[in-house]
Amino acid sequence: MSNSNYYTKSVNYPDSYYAASANAAPERPALDGKLETEICVVGAGYSGLSTALHLTEKGYSVTVIEGAHVGWGASGRNGGQVVNGLNASLETIQNRYGDETAAFVGGLLQEGAQVIYGNIEKYAIECDLKPKNIYAAYTAKHLKMLEEKQALWRKHGMDDHEMLDKNQMHQHVASDAYCGGMIDHSGAHLHPLNLALGEAAAIEQNGGKIFEQTSLLTIDKQNDGRLLLTTEKGEILCKKVVLCGNAYIGKAIPELVNRVMPVSTQVLATKPLGDLADELMPTDVCIEDVRYILDYFRLSADKRMLFGGGTVYGGTDPSDIRKKLIPNMEKVFPQLKGIEIDYAWSGNFALSFSRVPQMGMLQDNVYFAHGYSGHGVTGSHLFGRILSEAIDGDTTRFDVFAKLPWIPFPGGRTFRAPYSTVGSWWYALRDAVGM
Repeated sequence: MSNSNYYTKSVNYPDSYYAASANAAPERPALDGKLETEICVVGAGYSGLSTALHLTEKGYSVTVIEGAHVGWGASGRNGGQVVNGLNASLETIQNRYGDETAAFVGGLLQEGAQVIYGNIEKYAIECDLKPKNIYAAYTAKHLKMLEEKQALWRKHGMDDHEMLDKNQMHQHVASDAYCGGMIDHSGAHLHPLNLALGEAAAIEQNGGKIFEQTSLLTIDKQNDGRLLLTTEKGEILCKKVVLCGNAYIGKAIPELVNRVMPVSTQVLATKPLGDLADELMPTDVCIEDVRYILDYFRLSADKRMLFGGGTVYGGTDPSDIRKKLIPNMEKVFPQLKGIEIDYAWSGNFALSFSRVPQMGMLQDNVYFAHGYSGHGVTGSHLFGRILSEAIDGDTTRFDVFAKLPWIPFPGGRTFRAPYSTVGSWWYALRDAVGM
């Protein structure tokens, strides 16, 4: 396997609220020289960090290499919402893969969040954790969808959802945009970059090593069965490799390029709102609506409105993030018309065609996980645990996901972005007319 450096832009963090308010972190060096380790994890986003942290807790010698900095990609740029479940609904999974797979996935839907909460508590990670999230409904059809979701989750033993009518919704969000919603009492929101930095520190506390600005160039199997990874200035000899590049894998691993598509989403942060923040969101929960192209928002620790949404298929940044997001924010909150915006940034997540994340092996002892399709905060932490189980010898849960067939994008790599864009137009039209 070989590749060229897939960080075509600056390896510095984007000019985001998260980067500006990040906890202090050490300057981690690039790998220079030769190193031996049991496990090498490629990518210091949530998937890689979760895998590495679980493995260090099991006593393995683990080295993480990252082409930029810890949490540089989606893990340090996302909306910060701990939303349970996968992008694909349990109903979709049941229809596509059968009752047995749906029952298996149904038993995992809250586990990713529990991994996060456990890490925060065990390692005293300061990341502004706040409880609960709400799914917001614009139409009666949206409410019916949420009621069906509540019933389906109850079928799998989860009863943390509570339906909200328009008046109850207004107690959480001072907006007339919604007719109701559903609150998940087991969800949450947090500072995503500080979570990543805290997990990286935990890995090092457990004896793991992390090298930043260290991009993978090649992986070659040696005569003794071990794997030799080369980087710009170094080599790593290890027994097993875990590939966690996700949307930023680029051309790093040719076998993975066509499995997912990078999709950019955008976030802005207003100036601190003071008392107005409490008026707009009295209970300080996080919100996402249930449209195909959705908005999501919450308050930061210093009472800024963090408002995100929009998608650009293919992973390119829009020319003007503020111009794209401000009208959406003002529709929900006319009270914020003309408010000063301090930060606006973009980042990519990896979309799989089926909306189900993928996990598997490319060859003996080379594992991968990616394609969380916008639900990566919890999914990546869950998959990190399952990958660590497989590496430790228990492949029970890994095998279920590894055996799920992945679906290529129609038209292949060339036409996947135009195809998805046309599809998004159709679903946006359906949202607009209430279909």
